[in-house]
Amino acid sequence: MTGTPDFLHATQTSYDAIARPYTERFADWLGDKPLDRALVTTFAELVRANGAEPVADVGSGPGHVTARLHALGLAVFGVDLSPRMVALAREAHPGLRFHVGSMTSLDLPDATLGGVLALYSIIHVPDEHLPTAFAEFHRVLVPGGHVLLGFQSGEEDDRMRLTERFGQEISLDYHFRAPTGVANLLTKAGLRVEARVLRAPLEEETRPRAYLLARKAD
Repeated sequence: MTGTPDFLHATQTSYDAIARPYTERFADWLGDKPLDRALVTTFAELVRANGAEPVADVGSGPGHVTARLHALGLAVFGVDLSPRMVALAREAHPGLRFHVGSMTSLDLPDATLGGVLALYSIIHVPDEHLPTAFAEFHRVLVPGGHVLLGFQSGEEDDRMRLTERFGQEISLDYHFRAPTGVANLLTKAGLRVEARVLRAPLEEETRPRAYLLARKAD
């Protein structure tokens, strides 16, 4: 990834380093979270109602959410920064398509997707690059296409850096944001926010989880 922003390189190499234990630890994190699953199901229903265009699962990691969307009847593919994560997703879900890519520069034509799902992937994108990512979501969506974001909620300028995880040395920044600020950026990118959900932490979680559902104008 020569010539790319430092955060992309750091995120890629960090997830490459922890790909196997991360995949084992989070093989299907939606499995025991009914509300989160319901939101993903709602997203799938809205996408299907608007047309038959494919969906991009951006930050697809091990690929289990991609597989869930496929089971819900969507033509879906996964995009992830980490080549190692992509390889493991292909191994676990050989019937689905996964490729390496960045949400800040999607290798996709304009107006070709029915939906973009980004669950816990914008947390690694610095504030100054988030408008670029949302502009990309808007660019690749067909009119009426939907976006579903999921992220840990926090106050403004709330961030954390991990230098070790699963016994591996990494350099991974986490950005925790208030839903209102993220919603404002979606609106500025031309994506109308239609629903906001903030749920309390569950079990080992330490922060509230925020979900934003947005739609590109017809």
